[in-house]
Amino acid sequence: MRDRVVAVTAPGRVELVEQDAAPLTEGTFRVETLYSGVSAGTELSFVKGTNPYLNGTWNPGLGLFQPGEASTPYPVTRFGYMQVGRVVESSTPAVAVGAVGAMTYGHRTGHVADPLTERFVPLPEDLDPLLGVYVAQLGPICANGLLHAAADLHGAGVRSLADGVRGRRVAVVGAGVVALLTALFATRHGAASVVVLDPTPQRRAAAEALGLAVLDPAVDDPAVVLKSRWAHAAGDRGADVVFQCRGQAWALQLALRLLRPQGVVIDLAFYQAGADAVRLGEEFHHNGLSVCCAQIGRVPRGLASTWDRERLSAETIDLLRAYGRAVRAHLVSAVVPFEEAPTLLTALAERRRQELQVVLTC
Repeated sequence: MRDRVVAVTAPGRVELVEQDAAPLTEGTFRVETLYSGVSAGTELSFVKGTNPYLNGTWNPGLGLFQPGEASTPYPVTRFGYMQVGRVVESSTPAVAVGAVGAMTYGHRTGHVADPLTERFVPLPEDLDPLLGVYVAQLGPICANGLLHAAADLHGAGVRSLADGVRGRRVAVVGAGVVALLTALFATRHGAASVVVLDPTPQRRAAAEALGLAVLDPAVDDPAVVLKSRWAHAAGDRGADVVFQCRGQAWALQLALRLLRPQGVVIDLAFYQAGADAVRLGEEFHHNGLSVCCAQIGRVPRGLASTWDRERLSAETIDLLRAYGRAVRAHLVSAVVPFEEAPTLLTALAERRRQELQVVLTC
């Protein structure tokens, strides 16, 4: 048995390769891939050669990138974290044959997994299985952003994702997949206002189609617009919280300018270049602001026992049950055969093709 695997063999070079399928052993199960979602920011960094794991050694004990051999050298054969598979064989009672679930095993047509070390999130029958690409990791990334906003207010006393946004004015910088799902999470959990800011007309159109308010940061000054609109007290205007979801320095600088004094930017972006445009001597300093990185590897301190990845996946399923039809219609912009993955990824990396969310089908 052979599996087809998407591999990045060098910067700008993506290929389909075949590998011998791993044998089924006691306690494991085999899935055949139904859908594999493309996370453009993270995955294209391997195609472009800008991912930091390609250019240095990650020391997990110290939490530092250090000079040395690449932690993830070429060829990169396991990347991507948005898979949906059907179980075709199982030697464990934990996972039944026929079950359809969300996983994070990379772009490949099949995979053998151990339920003790890999997550399999069963998808409910009332959920479009294609939307399951968001359940294992990308949706939890967005939910974790709200969790960090809640922890900023309540520390370890967080009880709901609503604790950070309910009744508050929320700005979301960016209108990619992470930004739009985060904005929908904030809307569902009771934010008083949610405004999405992005310079790309097609992305703003997708946000509007999802029922979200938008601003074009190239028109007027969005910080002036929102601070004129969102007044709290004399000398206290702006967003209560900003979710920064676009990995460019100008976006972080804009996020800081949108905040009310002593507000917090919850940063979900992945910056692959420097951040020279983030002028820390301006609003960041004079308004006493904070930037909190919310990446999926960590929930806020003190919440790991109550807010694990399974709970964040459950929150994602709840969101997709509420907005699934709109997400399928307006966020998933292309569904293409698995065989086209090399051409697709190369075109996206070279900006010859623009897509909001691509899903590969097997």
